[in-house]
Amino acid sequence: MFFTLSKTVGFLLLPTNFLIGVGFIGAVLMFTRFASLGRKLVIAAVLLLVICGLSPLGSALLYPLEQRFPPWDARRGAPDGIIVLGGSIDPDISAARGTPVVRGAPDRIIAAAALAKRYPNARVVFSGGSANLVSNDAREADFAGEIFESLGVDKSRLTMERQSRNTKENADFSKALVAPRDGERWLLVTSAFHMPRSVGLFRKAGFAVEPYPVDWRVGGRGDLKTFSNAAAEGLGRTDLAIREWIGLIAYRATGRIDELLPGPAAK
Repeated sequence: MFFTLSKTVGFLLLPTNFLIGVGFIGAVLMFTRFASLGRKLVIAAVLLLVICGLSPLGSALLYPLEQRFPPWDARRGAPDGIIVLGGSIDPDISAARGTPVVRGAPDRIIAAAALAKRYPNARVVFSGGSANLVSNDAREADFAGEIFESLGVDKSRLTMERQSRNTKENADFSKALVAPRDGERWLLVTSAFHMPRSVGLFRKAGFAVEPYPVDWRVGGRGDLKTFSNAAAEGLGRTDLAIREWIGLIAYRATGRIDELLPGPAAK
């Protein structure tokens, strides 16, 4: 129920979808006795789409998420395991084409493969089912192994978790699958903007992980003053940031994480 509700509400509240909906309603109202309200809604939707698409708004919303965790410090030594979260592979298109199709966040897989080669004794867990509300039986994990092997990671080191549909299930199912022992050190590889929510959920599941953020979307503070050259890119960043903030708020409100914006553990 929570999964279905989160997908439905999340879809409707994404700025692009929401503002297109507002503009559409306004356009319809323009042919009724509420024409004045309709015109205002259309104008407001267009102006807000321009702001979301061309202004630094998306970068400003992503920046605090991406800055929450520093790059991983390798001086502590080799980890016992590496967990990489799904979100890179489109399982439905991969199934249709008969080959892995990476559509976004490839850094997650690339970084995990590089870590696996650097630390040859570390176990590698890929956690990813299908995040689609309506999908076939294809899962990200069904295709991730082929990519890892092509990047030089031996199949015997790979463990695939294919049931998870969201980040909470990534945490719960990964813990159940690997049964981490006291004193073991596990790296968590995911996009920097997604790391606060991911760490919060893994902590709630009782699985201590060391954040290994990748896939940054904002270069630095300078980007907070930079306007987009393409509206689609700006809208993409704004949608991405809003989806992540909605996820944090929803998980905090339902007790799935203990902090609104989880950060580095106190030393």
